[in-house]
Amino acid sequence: MNYFSDLTWNLLIKDIIDVAIVSYIIYSLFLLVRGTRAVQLLKGIFVLVATWAISTWFDLYTLKWLMNQMFTFGVVTVLIIFQPELRRALEQLGRGKIFGRTNVLDEDLNERINEVIKAVNYCSSRSIGALIVFERETGLSEYIESGIAMESRVSSQLLSNLFVPNSPLHDGAVIIKGGQIMAAACYLPLSENPFISKELGTRHRAGIGVSEVSDAISVIVSEETGQVSLALGGMIVRDIKEESLISKLFEELRPEASTRENMKSKVSFWKRKGDNNG
Repeated sequence: MNYFSDLTWNLLIKDIIDVAIVSYIIYSLFLLVRGTRAVQLLKGIFVLVATWAISTWFDLYTLKWLMNQMFTFGVVTVLIIFQPELRRALEQLGRGKIFGRTNVLDEDLNERINEVIKAVNYCSSRSIGALIVFERETGLSEYIESGIAMESRVSSQLLSNLFVPNSPLHDGAVIIKGGQIMAAACYLPLSENPFISKELGTRHRAGIGVSEVSDAISVIVSEETGQVSLALGGMIVRDIKEESLISKLFEELRPEASTRENMKSKVSFWKRKGDNNG
């Protein structure tokens, strides 16, 4: 009797350890893709799986055949779609960081915004064109990889020097993630919105474009006028004042900001700035 009891206990311990390890791996994989566009792709895959389950349950022959044909090539498709995330996972695995969270609570938000504002004021006063992008929930890895990797602490001196005309990295965007300047001279997608003012050039269209395909925030300094603009959610506020810029950056970037609060603040912000959109 004791033998079977010990055997059952040992099997129970093994099962608990097995389930715990698998759960931790799945949790870590969710952390890996969270904050990237892969999340939206996963939702699409979930819809396809749900459709396949329904077609199987109700024996919908045509729909089930169509789903089976799609899943035949599913593995290859997933590898192609998730290629950036898989590559990032392998890189982190090689560095021993696959299970480390990268979105650590940022306690230096005030200092970081202050450094950015100093750089923006410097560029604005000298009519130096600048484009600074803040990554938030949606990952910008593909745009970061298009530029020159830096992974440097955010400082006003470094940001100002990056945008000095004729310097090697002045053309393109600087992307900030957390407390680091991830890369400079990054290529961003240009907005194709036909309602954008014709006065706005490539720098402004890139700032708006990246805010259309992600939840990133773009701060743009015009090379012609020195005016500072803020792009968020595919919209732009031109000639934004320093106080409003600081307030909006803090409001959008603070870690504890809830989605509902952000949505309310965005509606209120764009209403107040409606006359400046364009």
